[in-house]
Amino acid sequence: MRRTPNFNLIFGCIITGLTIGAIVLGYFWTPYEPNVMSMADKNLAPCAAHWLGTDNFGRDVLSRVMEGAGTTLNIAFLAVAIGAIFGTIIGGLTGYFGGTLDEILMRINDAFTAFPSILLALVIISITGSGKNNVIIILGILFIPSFARVIRSEFAKQRNRDYVKNAQLMGVSHRRIMFVHILPNIMNVLLSSIAIGFNNAVLAEASMSYLGVGVGPTERASLGRMLLDSQAYMTTSPWMALSAGFSISIMILGFALISEGLGYRPTWRPRPKRRRKANA
Repeated sequence: MRRTPNFNLIFGCIITGLTIGAIVLGYFWTPYEPNVMSMADKNLAPCAAHWLGTDNFGRDVLSRVMEGAGTTLNIAFLAVAIGAIFGTIIGGLTGYFGGTLDEILMRINDAFTAFPSILLALVIISITGSGKNNVIIILGILFIPSFARVIRSEFAKQRNRDYVKNAQLMGVSHRRIMFVHILPNIMNVLLSSIAIGFNNAVLAEASMSYLGVGVGPTERASLGRMLLDSQAYMTTSPWMALSAGFSISIMILGFALISEGLGYRPTWRPRPKRRRKANA
């Protein structure tokens, strides 16, 4: 029997690995300084000197995409980390213990999920002000309910399993049961949720920056901010928007394939029989 390969996970890791590699390279080297303006070179089409062209200020688009992708991924990573850590703790407590604690925390969770996340983020950030740090904190808080709901469901399933009952009878502490026994058994679900969270965080950052309430013009470039800046030049210099939009799509595609791959259940198929050569 031969197991079918997990193509989603393979291609997702390749795409995400290449993206992260380009981002890491951008921290140490870019073809040009991303924020240096050259009015003599503004709105140049892609050429040998500028592979993705230049923007309305003469800045190299490829350099800005490398920097902007790093900013977007950094925001997504920190926001998902906040949501995953606190969501796992809340979901684990409610799913494992249940009872009154479960009712209180889940009602608070339902109150957050009653509103669209992006709309709620826009309302909050319009009050607190824009900026990279505010975007990270707000998105992280808004991701907590989704992680908490998923982890709660998995902990509720696992708490009645035999290995948990045996650990309780042996006097193992609740904290050790939750984070040493149960958590490793639901790690595939948690990792899949994290990959989906990265998708949502990239889209949220791009949407908020595109609407002008995310990363500010004086901060490091972000892909969403680049889309906003290129909006007025869609007909004359489309490479500006296409470069940022394609980068966002590639990042989302990579994480989406990883998420699908983590939920993959292998199938087995018989090996083809080799035909014996006929005797001459």
